[in-house]
Amino acid sequence: MSISKRKTYELEIIDLAFGGKGLAKPDGFPVFIDRCVPGDTVFVKITKKKKSWAEGKLIQILKPSKLRQEGRCRYCNYCGGCKWQELPYDLQLEYKKRHVTESIEHIGRLKGVPVMDVIPSDPIFEYRNKMEFSCSAQRWLMPEELEDETIKKGFGIGLHVPGTFDKVIDIKQCEIMPALGNKILEDVRTFIKESGLSAYNLKSHEGFWRFLMLRHCVAHDQWMVNIVTRDKNLEVVSKLGKLLAEKYPNIHSILNNITDSLSGVAREKEEILIHGENFITEKLGEFSFKISANSFFQTNTRACKKLYAKVAQYADLKGDETVLDLYSGTGTIPIWLSRDAKQVYGIEIVTSAVIDARKNAQLNGIKNCEFYEGDIKDVLPNLAQVPDVVIIDPPRVGMHKDVVGQVLAIHAPKIVYVSCNPATLARDLEMLSTRYEVVEITPVDMFPHTYHIESVALLTRKL
Repeated sequence: MSISKRKTYELEIIDLAFGGKGLAKPDGFPVFIDRCVPGDTVFVKITKKKKSWAEGKLIQILKPSKLRQEGRCRYCNYCGGCKWQELPYDLQLEYKKRHVTESIEHIGRLKGVPVMDVIPSDPIFEYRNKMEFSCSAQRWLMPEELEDETIKKGFGIGLHVPGTFDKVIDIKQCEIMPALGNKILEDVRTFIKESGLSAYNLKSHEGFWRFLMLRHCVAHDQWMVNIVTRDKNLEVVSKLGKLLAEKYPNIHSILNNITDSLSGVAREKEEILIHGENFITEKLGEFSFKISANSFFQTNTRACKKLYAKVAQYADLKGDETVLDLYSGTGTIPIWLSRDAKQVYGIEIVTSAVIDARKNAQLNGIKNCEFYEGDIKDVLPNLAQVPDVVIIDPPRVGMHKDVVGQVLAIHAPKIVYVSCNPATLARDLEMLSTRYEVVEITPVDMFPHTYHIESVALLTRKL
């Protein structure tokens, strides 16, 4: 079968590729199609054609796979947030483990590295502690709405349709957010519709309402409501804040972040406290962490404890070790390890994260954590002491090759590498394998119903 761009084909999905797309191989030629499950027979239009692979758009499922189950969320095939809901959870974990293994073997060219079974998330719904909903003056219509002439294509607040920057699905029930969040979302939707002020338009850059960010603290069942607007209008936002505060005692913090940034990202130029305090407090194990509107914090609190427990297990601290965390963020991993270490150092380039890390250490009475602000390649050479354990938890792009070189030069006895991207994990482990043995990798599922997977790798120095 010869595959051509803009042509349509009937294909059988035989696998799930890394990135979550279904894989068909007509005559051995790989074609990747979103929203498919192995065993599906599908009708597809080819949207991209390269020499050795192609991408297709799903037009119709001709014969559904026996693996398919009904997704709990009515939007799961459209919003892009939870595309794997139609795949049983145990199978999701199998594919995630396999994607880690295949990345290590094919990208990292490392053979025989043990990859443990994925540590599952519990629960697999209502697990996200942070959701960000966008406002749109012209919402995207669901297929059943298109057939109803009485439906108006007006204001919507929800999640973006994949591949678009200005089309928002009007989300009435998000299944990965705790239930109370959906009630808050509905009240905000109603208030905005009746406010007389329009939603922000990403094309014309006009309008008032921009985002609603909800954060939830598991330990204390507290909520933060961050109302992001283009301009300051305290009278209107305070009225909304008062309505929410009186109705929901669990709301600990209501903020108004104001931004006229042209980008579709909820980052503020000014923050106004409307109700309560400007933070919520979460607990990980015995430690407390203050979370502000724009702080980074792992989005699955319960699974985060499992992730950090695995980091601690691999670090295997006895109490007299020096630990170095190269991407220390807001200090969660250094603080988690502090009680079992002699001294922990963290390096972080983001100023606000360093400030938060120092505050969090102080909040917990931790005195053996020290945080340095700056680029790793600049700060690392000035550290006099060779650490016993190096923690590496980089962003999705992985480590810069200069940092890899510095880590190899330090030659610490042990490395614990935490990754949210199997591809860059594999690349970095290959570079580190010149002086380190990759002992074991354990994936941890922080993101049920998505292809995303965290992994923790243990490396020991070669003799």
